[in-house]
Amino acid sequence: MPRQHPGADRDSPRLHVVPVRQKDAKDFVTAWHRHHRPPPGAVFCLGAADEVGVLRGVAIVGRPVARMLDDGRTLEVTRTATDGTANVNSLLYGAAWRAAKALGYSRLITYSQAGESGASLRGAGWRVLAQRPPRRGWDCPSRPRTPRGVDQVARTLWEAPTAP
Repeated sequence: MPRQHPGADRDSPRLHVVPVRQKDAKDFVTAWHRHHRPPPGAVFCLGAADEVGVLRGVAIVGRPVARMLDDGRTLEVTRTATDGTANVNSLLYGAAWRAAKALGYSRLITYSQAGESGASLRGAGWRVLAQRPPRRGWDCPSRPRTPRGVDQVARTLWEAPTAP
């Protein structure tokens, strides 16, 4: 059973977007994300809070991890995490795209792992761009890396809606 903040009401429909400091967003990801650590950096972070101000989820948006996509006009939602409250991820994906556009970016992408439905992304109007095969991992002789349990998992590349 997922952990829940004290006083959490999972069915609370009254959510709103709030600014979140990068450190606080990373702390939330550390506490709540199922399989990833927080990303190393961010361009901006935002959160979803309920009517009493309890943070229910965060989104961390940064430069694209894939170098070929880092064109100066594209950002990537590198992490979202929620406490399980309904509709938080869809709210965060929509808000992240509005914020990115307001900052002058023309594209926002993210990835989901095989086995994740993508319902939150579809709910926010995102579309599938590509299916990526599992990667062998980041470890190589010239730059050893510790596996983090997410290598060799297929991924889906998503893009925020381009219509106004």
